[in-house]
Amino acid sequence: MIKQKGSGRGGAPVHLHRKKGRGSSSTRWLERQLNDPYVRAAKGKGYRSRAAFKLLELDDKFRFLKKGALVLDLGAAPGGWSQVAAQRVGGTGRVVAADILEMEPVAGVQVFRCDLLDGETPALLEAALGGKADVVLSDMAAPTTGHRATDHLRTTALFEAALDVAEEMLAPGGTFVGKVFQGGAVGDLLTRAKARFATVRHVKPPASRAESVELYLVAMGFKGT
Repeated sequence: MIKQKGSGRGGAPVHLHRKKGRGSSSTRWLERQLNDPYVRAAKGKGYRSRAAFKLLELDDKFRFLKKGALVLDLGAAPGGWSQVAAQRVGGTGRVVAADILEMEPVAGVQVFRCDLLDGETPALLEAALGGKADVVLSDMAAPTTGHRATDHLRTTALFEAALDVAEEMLAPGGTFVGKVFQGGAVGDLLTRAKARFATVRHVKPPASRAESVELYLVAMGFKGT
């Protein structure tokens, strides 16, 4: 568990003065980064992003990253989730990471630059895994526009694409973890997830910022299609 501590001298929070050419929103972002214990912890532990702690917390709760597991990480860049997955499944497991963006190599992870909407991608990833996945992960979210309804729709579309891949790639009994926005997976998507998996939960891990509207759907016990 990570506890909030002050970042400034004597433990006091850091406050920045606005500099010429730097807007108030940029100043707030910098202050938040400097005072965020997860940002500091990620740097200290060598994780590529604070998001690594979200997966650590989800796995501590649900225990789906088992030793020897085959894991597929979708939208993996910059690689924080892939790092955690590789650590938890150990040398007997296998982690394959996929993203449409370039991603620096990660120790113990096979990285592919590919488009999930390409019909050839699932077969490529399954061949790399050497079989069906035990876990499919997706921390994908569309770049925010500032318009909440639009952002929700765009991230929901990415979640649905990840669920499509999970349904094709998961072994029976497997787990899917995907990012959704406030309100979670609803309607047809939630009905579909509940039909395909034995248990479906919406979770907000402690590492997810309080002001963030993100949630994670954790679906376990894949029944097949």
